[in-house]
Amino acid sequence: MQNKPLGAYENVEKSTLGGRDLEAHVLLRAANMMAAARDTWGQPGHDERLEEVLTHNQKVWSFFQAEITQPDNPLPDEIKQNVLALSVFVDKRIFEIMAYPEPGKLDILIEINRNLAAGLRGDQAV
Repeated sequence: MQNKPLGAYENVEKSTLGGRDLEAHVLLRAANMMAAARDTWGQPGHDERLEEVLTHNQKVWSFFQAEITQPDNPLPDEIKQNVLALSVFVDKRIFEIMAYPEPGKLDILIEINRNLAAGLRGDQAV
């Protein structure tokens, strides 16, 4: 559960971020949530945390899927196709983890989110 000062800070931060920075922030937040679930694997409340973080990541990627398929999306077709292919992989991995949970299976999702966020910010891959 989120404490109120942190929640207020995150709301202000989101309102001041624009476009790609906001997308990068959302991807990093999902990656960090998954990393925390991986790092606390087996501790009390783990199953609920895992479901929460996987559902959150799935919503993030559903947003990207919806955005990328909009007719007025300005991205080149090749990038759209790559993001869609990546989102299909992410969906499959999420369902695989839900069916057969293992902490190491989160690693690729964490890496994908972090690398895509770095690309959106113009950083070198992490």
